[in-house]
Amino acid sequence: MEDGFSSYSSLYDTSSLLQFCNDDSASAASSMDVTDRIASLEQRVQMQEDEIQLLKSALADVVRRLNVSEEQQAMGSRRGPTKARPMIATLPLRPTVNNGNVLPKKGTLPSPSGPGSRKDTSTPANKSTVRRTNSNEHVGTLTRKDSGESKGNRTRAGSTGSNSSGKRSDSKQRDPVFNAEEGYVRMYLKGRPITMYMPKEQVDSYCLEARAELPSNKLKLDWVYGYRGRDCRSNLYLLPTGETVYFLASVVVLFNVDEQLQRHYTGHTDDIKCLAVHPDKITIATGQVAGTSSDGKQLAPHVRVWDSVSLNTLHVLGSGFFDRALVCLAFSKSNGGNTLCVVDDSNDHVLSVWDWQREDRLAEVKCSNESVFAADFHPTDSNIIVTCGKSHLYFWSLEKGTLVKKQGLFEKQEKPKFVLCVTFAENGDAITGDSSGNILVWGKGTNRISHVIPGAHEGSIFTLCMLRNGTLVSGGKDRRLVSWDSGYQQIQTVEVPELFGPIRTIAEGRGETVLIGTTKHFVLQGSLDGDFIPITQGHTDELWGLAVHPWKPQFLTCGFDRQVCLWDSSSHQLIWTKSMEDSAQSAGFHPSGAVVAIGTQTGRWLVLDTDSKDLVTVHTDGNEQLSVMSFGPDGNFLAIGSHDNYIYIYAVAENGRKYSRVGKCSGHSSFITHLDWSVDSQYLVSNSGDYEILYWIPSVCKQVVSVETTRDIEWATYTCTLSFHVFGLWPDGSDGTDINAACRSNDKSLLVTGDDFGKVHLFSHPCSQFRAPSHVYGGHSSHVTNVSFLYDDSYLVSTGGKDMSVMQWRIV
Repeated sequence: MEDGFSSYSSLYDTSSLLQFCNDDSASAASSMDVTDRIASLEQRVQMQEDEIQLLKSALADVVRRLNVSEEQQAMGSRRGPTKARPMIATLPLRPTVNNGNVLPKKGTLPSPSGPGSRKDTSTPANKSTVRRTNSNEHVGTLTRKDSGESKGNRTRAGSTGSNSSGKRSDSKQRDPVFNAEEGYVRMYLKGRPITMYMPKEQVDSYCLEARAELPSNKLKLDWVYGYRGRDCRSNLYLLPTGETVYFLASVVVLFNVDEQLQRHYTGHTDDIKCLAVHPDKITIATGQVAGTSSDGKQLAPHVRVWDSVSLNTLHVLGSGFFDRALVCLAFSKSNGGNTLCVVDDSNDHVLSVWDWQREDRLAEVKCSNESVFAADFHPTDSNIIVTCGKSHLYFWSLEKGTLVKKQGLFEKQEKPKFVLCVTFAENGDAITGDSSGNILVWGKGTNRISHVIPGAHEGSIFTLCMLRNGTLVSGGKDRRLVSWDSGYQQIQTVEVPELFGPIRTIAEGRGETVLIGTTKHFVLQGSLDGDFIPITQGHTDELWGLAVHPWKPQFLTCGFDRQVCLWDSSSHQLIWTKSMEDSAQSAGFHPSGAVVAIGTQTGRWLVLDTDSKDLVTVHTDGNEQLSVMSFGPDGNFLAIGSHDNYIYIYAVAENGRKYSRVGKCSGHSSFITHLDWSVDSQYLVSNSGDYEILYWIPSVCKQVVSVETTRDIEWATYTCTLSFHVFGLWPDGSDGTDINAACRSNDKSLLVTGDDFGKVHLFSHPCSQFRAPSHVYGGHSSHVTNVSFLYDDSYLVSTGGKDMSVMQWRIV
């Protein structure tokens, strides 16, 4: 999709458009119409590009078939097709390892789940008095704006992570065929045949109908790396238990910093966008976006109210009432927290008030057709709610089941473009921060300004927090943390280092400490005097690269945010991070662990020293993304799988510090997706975007076409998603792109996969029975882009695409 964007950006001046879309002072929703137009243009360009790719693939297939035909005529026809191999489906007749299937890249046809095509299924409940503006034209884009609208160039435009409605093929999947005479299984992906030869010793005993067993092991979520601060507000709190609560993807994290322990609430099925803590400091409410399950069912946006001690769900509110997503949540303060106010992300941003214990909706009203950033109850009057957002500040009164609006009057004060946050003083005054950098105080019970702090910040004020001692703390785009006394005189100012980014939200910690969430996905702990320490951090853009250290409990991640991060899985700490010039796509450790290779989206690749993170060498191969970086088990070769259909081979010397190009393996007619080396480092197997399985002798860059040579090769790893030993991982009705990554455990007993629906699957290995059963685990809210076992199989690590999360699972 990135390619599609760049190809038309030269035709249209999109710089001002994108500047507006990326403006920190507005939420993602405020550029709704612009985003839709961009998405539509992207889709059209992507379709045209994919048609060209299809023509190229078809031409390559014709040339290959002509060569095969000439070869057969020269040799004479040695034998006819077997019964299980109809003539029309088999060219060449001689068994070769190239399965010869040409398929368009994802996106040749417009996806049913593409922007704007999905129907709005959220029908208001019967008692609703609010008639919503039809929002069908925005639903597809908005629900997944941040979590999986595209999976990079590797797959088609319409793949939207866990929201990939309509990905499943309507036509019945053809069952696999077992040919005992030649010893292969042929499976079908979207009607395309893929032939996989099995080891000779398994041919006689193999039975296609045998049922595979579930693995005896299971996964338990151990740690979540990251925080969502880029586009969410008021999502960081300290509980009396000493746990800091925040969310990422579809997981709520309860992190005890002192004990370095995390607990996780995993009741949600898709992106969480808002969070509120009850006055009892135990009950928590969280709201999620609309989604789609892997079988195409719509998952309605809803609010879950749950117990932070037991992690049990107490109530689920609003399924079928809310539209698109929930953007604001707040419990009332003065009536024991009995009511909950909610704002959804529909065109009208409907404000509703709920008796959450009875799951009863008390009132609802259209709030604004512009973005809403905050909503909160008055601290002493549970019938008054304040909402603010783009070009508005409203004071709502709940009177006999009806919400009555009074608009905030700015009078002589210049009206800001965005009112971004609201809190309350001890005397009941409302306090707002806006995009002009001003703090405005609104007299209790009125809609008029009683005090102004002009120029409190340079640029937008993203958050206001009233501490227990009556001190007001503000933070914003200028990265300054400013404290104010009860007379609104400035007490002190401290600046957060640029590395951490603008301040998104502030929460009161223990004693004198404060917690800060930033737009660069850091959670900081510190004081009003400064000295901020990150307690959690994560990536800030789409994430694909994952590599595990060959003999230490460490793993490395890299992504489109141009950050390379080395993590310690035992301490859950970041060991080091390094900024790069290009977006990173892939990574692989040298078997010695001394260096790690990083592949980028531009064809450039780098080698870094694992201990010092110093640059060892830089090379460039092609100008497209490098999807796989894989060292041979003996450390003497590096194979690089590129989006330009080639596999580049380098000879490696001096323990990973010297590289000389051997050549490139040419034969695939689509982009390289996965690579595996043989145990003896003599052979390489590759998968491509058109479902080819090809074998190579990398030292001479030659393709191996003899089945007898390749069928009994022992492979060091199983990351290829197409092979006899793993084909059972494909779900029924798959379109061949649902599985992004696979990894076999080092003890060879387990196989794990990451799919397009935010799920991690755990299978028994070998996984060579059709539709093998698996344990399924949620947590990611976008396509799971990569999975890998640590060197000792103690943990599994998974990375999310657009959800930008890294999750560590314990094998139990």
